[in-house]
Amino acid sequence: MGLTGRRRAGSATSSRSSLDGDADSDTTVVEPDQGNVLGHIISQLRPGADLSRVVLPTFILEPRSMLERITKCVPTPPDISARSPANLLDSFMCHPEMLLPIPQIEDPVERFAAVVKFYLSGWHIRPPGVKKPLNPILGEVFTCYWDLADKTRAYYVSEQTSHHPPKSSYFYLVPEHHIRVDGTLKPRSKFLGNSAASLMEGTAVLTFLNRGKDPKKGEKYHLTQPNMYARGILFGKMKYELGDHSVVRCPELGLVADIEFKTKGWVSGTYNAIGGTIRNEHTGESLYELSGLWSEEMFMRDLRTGHKEMFFNGAKAKPSKPLVRPLEEQDERESQKLWRNTAQAVKEKNHEVATDEKTKIEDMQREEAAKRAAENVEWHPRLFRAVRGGPGGEEEGEEELEWIINAHIDGDTPEKLAEQVMAIYPIIPGQKPSDRNFIPPHASAGNPATAGKPAAADAPADLIDFSHGDQPAAPVPAENPAVAAAAKTEPSKDSTEIRHMLGTTGQKAPDGPLIDFTADMKKDLPKTQPAELKRSETEESNDVFFDVES
Repeated sequence: MGLTGRRRAGSATSSRSSLDGDADSDTTVVEPDQGNVLGHIISQLRPGADLSRVVLPTFILEPRSMLERITKCVPTPPDISARSPANLLDSFMCHPEMLLPIPQIEDPVERFAAVVKFYLSGWHIRPPGVKKPLNPILGEVFTCYWDLADKTRAYYVSEQTSHHPPKSSYFYLVPEHHIRVDGTLKPRSKFLGNSAASLMEGTAVLTFLNRGKDPKKGEKYHLTQPNMYARGILFGKMKYELGDHSVVRCPELGLVADIEFKTKGWVSGTYNAIGGTIRNEHTGESLYELSGLWSEEMFMRDLRTGHKEMFFNGAKAKPSKPLVRPLEEQDERESQKLWRNTAQAVKEKNHEVATDEKTKIEDMQREEAAKRAAENVEWHPRLFRAVRGGPGGEEEGEEELEWIINAHIDGDTPEKLAEQVMAIYPIIPGQKPSDRNFIPPHASAGNPATAGKPAAADAPADLIDFSHGDQPAAPVPAENPAVAAAAKTEPSKDSTEIRHMLGTTGQKAPDGPLIDFTADMKKDLPKTQPAELKRSETEESNDVFFDVES
């Protein structure tokens, strides 16, 4: 099999999952009445139009939330969408048969290599064309489970822990196999001319609970993700690629895998190629070499022996699908129930209804944010808490996660672990939501202005995000009100003396800015006004804009 790029002329029915044997399922030709994304946006512009209502068209949306899509191949009830595979984001859930045996591998190098093989096995699951999942709202929840081939069960819990910037936090556990995953996904978008990049920031921590020097912490593997690029968003065929480097690292073993997802060049190269090495960070020795296509066959060569093996074939692999509780058992804030009307309209290609239903949910979120700001209420995730990192912290070394499941998962038997997980939130049929982990809203004792900024929730966060300023850090829980009150009513002797000293020295600062650059500049400007500046050659400009090459 040669590593030759292919690009087949698409049709309305040709964009299928790679599971159906379509190697070009990541290429979409939009319907004739839809035109391209640029044309759709321009068509919304009218004299006096409200630009805040100009959003990406619903015909490029998937009928599911990003929070649900993280699980890959997630099935949905028949009244919402077809049972199609969907995700590029995480490889923990798609092929559990590759993950389950790993904790029992005794050799640490072989165990690490097996983790890398498993990590690479999930990227072949491709959506039908370039589709963008729905943006989860703050506090949205999604849970599911897997009944595995060996009669064991895996559990998954996730919540949208931030809306601007978007952050999706998730937790995965297979009690009988000593496997745990904690992760936070932080997608960020950039506009690149005829392409858009979705930068998959964030990290995941895979833990083998039966390994490691510290039995309470286990053996941890830190994993990052490649970025995604949607090509042809303004003209031509829309196609996605994975690109850039991702890393798998086990600090305790001193092993690291640097994996490159290669994008196709202007002239040469191929789609979906990978390359990389596994090396020992302590000695610098390269142990394995990776090659192949993440969508088809991938190979690992042992550099010490020269042996090369094909460890995965994405063109033939079948994913394991998770199970979800029925809609009637779900809470209104759970992904499938929350977006059911929008998803149904997207599936039926009723874009007007899809836009209306999507807008209702977005408006509800804005109203909630405005109410929190007006009442000085600080929002907290329901199922996750801030990571306790730093030297000596409970989650030292996992600070990048920001949020971690808000529950004690420390049972000494698989049955006890399963009981602890299911007590977090309903996962299997028959369970009902409760307020066990609900943190009551309360006034922020820190900066009241940060309690649910309405301005942040007003801006739609679609595939193309043109405004990325400084991103706020993870929220910090409010201080104890009793301590805060005591601090206000009983100032310390030292603080009183400092205020007295500052009040009796120096002089009051004048009104206005501390440094007035405007006034200083005016002193140095010439007395006469220069002629009006004009740009010449506007009519004959040779400016050319090129798509950024990854």
